[in-house]
Amino acid sequence: MDRPRRLMVAISGASGAVYAHRFVQVLPDSFDTIYLTASDNALGIMRDELGLDSLVDFVPKESMSKFTLLSSTDLSAPPASGSHDYDGLVVIPCSMGVIGRIASGVSNDLVTRAADVCLKERRKLILVVREAPLSLIHLRNLTSLAEAGATILPAAPAFYGKPETVAEMVDFVVNRVLQALGLDTRLVRGWGE
Repeated sequence: MDRPRRLMVAISGASGAVYAHRFVQVLPDSFDTIYLTASDNALGIMRDELGLDSLVDFVPKESMSKFTLLSSTDLSAPPASGSHDYDGLVVIPCSMGVIGRIASGVSNDLVTRAADVCLKERRKLILVVREAPLSLIHLRNLTSLAEAGATILPAAPAFYGKPETVAEMVDFVVNRVLQALGLDTRLVRGWGE
């Protein structure tokens, strides 16, 4: 019997809520359970950038049964424990503050604790960073996390596919995240296709 596929998705307080919104739309086809959380800052950014007021508004209505919405302060949630079996964590977008806390081993909320669990259990940890320019401190933290096994995936769309809309540029980044998870879902054509 196949085990259920579970993934945690965290939305941190960086600009780029559109990446998380699109990512959450395409995940239900690949996972049985999707744990979803957002920081208070992320909820404010979702309101500013997308006009959405809560995580409930963020989730596709037709797939609501696959989502478990979690408070970012709930350190007793299943993904906070290494004994809970799940595939990994995607932080999208990922602020440099979250990067710094994860790199320093500070588990002060559900996102940083789940990231700590993913690193220690050797599960996928994909950090979709959205910041520019990067300071030396940012680069050192990112290097530390890459050395520990995290995938650092900047929210940097490519232009060789000649995207005509913002949605196509968002799909490029989300497609890269799906590839990093080892999923077959294709939102855009690859180079040379």
